[in-house]
Amino acid sequence: MNCAQLRDSFELYSLGLLEDGEEKRNIIAHMESGCAACQAAMKDALVLQALLLSQAPEVLPPVRLKRRVMGAVGVQPMAWTWFAAACASAMLVAALWYGVVASERRHQRDEARAALVQAIAERDRLQAALRFLEDPQTKQVNFGDAQAVPPKGNVYVHPQLGVLLIAANLTPVAADRTYEMWILPKKGGAPQPAGLFRSTSDGSAVHTLGQALNLADVAGIAVTVEPAAGSQTPTLPILFVAQIG
Repeated sequence: MNCAQLRDSFELYSLGLLEDGEEKRNIIAHMESGCAACQAAMKDALVLQALLLSQAPEVLPPVRLKRRVMGAVGVQPMAWTWFAAACASAMLVAALWYGVVASERRHQRDEARAALVQAIAERDRLQAALRFLEDPQTKQVNFGDAQAVPPKGNVYVHPQLGVLLIAANLTPVAADRTYEMWILPKKGGAPQPAGLFRSTSDGSAVHTLGQALNLADVAGIAVTVEPAAGSQTPTLPILFVAQIG
């Protein structure tokens, strides 16, 4: 496997969540090969997981939970004549208690893993946006200024990087609906689906299409509201259009 194929697994490896197998062996072998880029990426992964895990509070099961577990197995104040039975019950309680603690730790691990995946996605999205904004070949087009209470924002297009959409004033859509971006070709061609996205609670959204474009053939970028799975043709009316050429 090459560097690009291994990069998305570094975070899971650094958390100890990568199961033994070919992928883990490939990472170990690749790191031992002395690849400077991957060693730097692994350091970034360790910093990120340390930051995330440092935010997880130490959780101890409440005392009342222990009492409930003991009560469920019939442990009561005991006399010496029942010492043997009490020992057996205590062992059962200990096993149940360990199960509760282990379950809580698994829950924390799953939450940390979900937060890590979300942080990685957010990092990648921000990095893509920065590449658009910093590249001199990027072309910016505004939309929504001519409407009374419009969705408004900017569309950035780049011949190699693709499309970056930054929008505000978007109305939240129902759970079974989503926003879909479209590339509108010149000369009357059919609109091309360019990805699904949802707005945040404040009506803002950032969406990228990471593929090369022949800008000479692009008339504009449009957005519609579609079923949650998306559509192959736009549902009218079109919410807004950013004219490119």
